[in-house]
Amino acid sequence: MKYSLTQAAGAIKPVTRDEGSGRSRLKAWAAFRAARKILLPTGLAIILALAWEYGLRNSSISSMTIVPPSAVWASLRRAYPILLVQTIPTLTATVYGFALAAVLGFGLGTSIMLSRRAQQTLSPYILFFQLIPKVAVAPLFIVWFGVGESSRLLLAVFMAFFPVVVSTLTGLLSVDRTVLRLCEAATASQWQILWSVRLPYALPHIFAGLKVSMTMAMIGVIIGEFIMAQQGLGYIIILATSDADTALVFACIALLCCIGLGLYAMLAACEWLIERRLGVAMTTGEF
Repeated sequence: MKYSLTQAAGAIKPVTRDEGSGRSRLKAWAAFRAARKILLPTGLAIILALAWEYGLRNSSISSMTIVPPSAVWASLRRAYPILLVQTIPTLTATVYGFALAAVLGFGLGTSIMLSRRAQQTLSPYILFFQLIPKVAVAPLFIVWFGVGESSRLLLAVFMAFFPVVVSTLTGLLSVDRTVLRLCEAATASQWQILWSVRLPYALPHIFAGLKVSMTMAMIGVIIGEFIMAQQGLGYIIILATSDADTALVFACIALLCCIGLGLYAMLAACEWLIERRLGVAMTTGEF
């Protein structure tokens, strides 16, 4: 069957002005929703900072107790060279501790999932070690590993390890049983099921555990610097506290917050890339 040019042109439905304006409104609304995720937290932070600043100026609170944001900014600018140098060991230990905890936690969680006997044997111990107050164990790391980099790094691994194990095991066991039976009917091996079915199902749980683990690794490093280190931002906080330099303490805390946000953003970017690669939604909420 042959079509004339007139028929072909008539088959194409032109985009009306109303449809074009509707698409524009949808794009504008999507852009507004994306910008709102940044503007709302930023606006709240500005309001809180202004209230903090002018509230302290009009109060009789001592500067040794709490300082306004302007004093924190001035202290950050004054001590920036020293803080930048001391940031390197803290950041390095955090990244190394998180990486070791992620690898070991994922490996142990996967091993427990593959073996029912290992799951029955090790699950109570994982729960037991998860319930141990991690800060209370920190002095023992000095006795076992001495004062230095190794004890601080191992404390970070110890604190960041268990969230990865629990989230990995939970994610790998959350696969729909119908999907597993279908794979078994197709004679898929356990490794094929693990790589092609269980792991994609478990990724949202794993990344949720990794985000918690990143935070715990930084907390472990700071606690280690409080107790057993002579460098790092935690050590600077201890020195500033002994000198009653509250502004410097807040400056270190602000710098630690920036480091944590940067590491969290990198982890979220990895999650987004894997989500694009797999073509599925990895998260169920705003975080």
